[in-house]
Amino acid sequence: MQLSGNWNYPTAIRFGAGRASELPALCRELNIKRPLIVTDPGLARLPLIARLTDYLLSANLVADVFCDLRPNPVGRDVEAGVDAYRAGAYDGIVAVGGGSAIDVGKAIALMVGQKHPLWEFEDVDDNWTRVHVAGMAPVIAVPTTAGTGSEVGRASLIIDESEHRKVIIFHPAMLPKIVLADPELTIGLPPHLTAATGIDAFVHNLEAFCSPLYHPLAQGVALQGMKLVHDWLPRAYADGTDIEARSHMLAASIMGATAFQKGLGGVHALSHPIGAVFDTHHGLANAVMLPYVLQRNRAAVKDSLAEAAHYIGLADTSFDGFLDWVLQLRSQLGIPHSLAEIGIDASRADEIGRMAKLDPSDGSNPVELTPDDYSALFCAAVEGKIDG
Repeated sequence: MQLSGNWNYPTAIRFGAGRASELPALCRELNIKRPLIVTDPGLARLPLIARLTDYLLSANLVADVFCDLRPNPVGRDVEAGVDAYRAGAYDGIVAVGGGSAIDVGKAIALMVGQKHPLWEFEDVDDNWTRVHVAGMAPVIAVPTTAGTGSEVGRASLIIDESEHRKVIIFHPAMLPKIVLADPELTIGLPPHLTAATGIDAFVHNLEAFCSPLYHPLAQGVALQGMKLVHDWLPRAYADGTDIEARSHMLAASIMGATAFQKGLGGVHALSHPIGAVFDTHHGLANAVMLPYVLQRNRAAVKDSLAEAAHYIGLADTSFDGFLDWVLQLRSQLGIPHSLAEIGIDASRADEIGRMAKLDPSDGSNPVELTPDDYSALFCAAVEGKIDG
């Protein structure tokens, strides 16, 4: 199978191994002559960023790197990036990395042309209409993980440190103009991050599939996305150089972020405040919380999960069969079973419950959950006890 193609869903995507060398041509396509590469500090030290920079410089494009951002990015990371962009008179962003780097890159591109503060563009009501679209910078997104799918998203998750919460910054034009999806760039991802980001992609597809909102296009994408994770994540975890597995996982990640236009659910409603309060890796928080929320949603999702189990090829297509497979997959990938195993206790359970209820993902959970329900789920995950 030829795992390469030019797609336009939901934006222009250049997909395939070895295509990173096309970066200069893509910059020219968007009339970017002075790109600012936005990445994280770890990636900035690796040969990958030097290689991308060399591609640009050899094509007579002026390029520099901004990497002053955190794994769970905060507002001042975006502010620092805006300052760097303006100081260097750049005319476009190349966002390279996982969800954090791409989220920050998209937020910088938004904010370089705005007069309002970042938080005034939170995804609430019609805040997005305040954006001065003409002032936004074009973005090329280059994912190096197969997880968040931020490269095909219209929003950024940024922590407001003053309120200790993750804020969704949104505008339709935040969708990158071009995605350069080269699975060779994910080969260096270590096994534990391959696992956490891979489960993140799975949860995006799963929660979208189970969302009660009507969106049959997203429903079909989510179902195939789950199957790709089922088929290929264990292989990518076992052998990080397996380019076929890496390719399919990168596609599954893109599919998950496309599908969750249909909505997410309780796993994300909890993982967002957990990340904001405890600085936990987003994919890992999702991976730990998944079976607890699935069990709580059981009555509303059992028929949907039976359909999914049949499609992805599970021997037992009942709800219990699906849940057992999820637990086996987590164990196979070395995912901790409880939050306690990653250093989180239940002392802030009430706070997490209140924050989860306020999270936008709560609105599309298949069952109504109260702040107390979320607190109870958080405590169950701390203790490692799945009810039922």
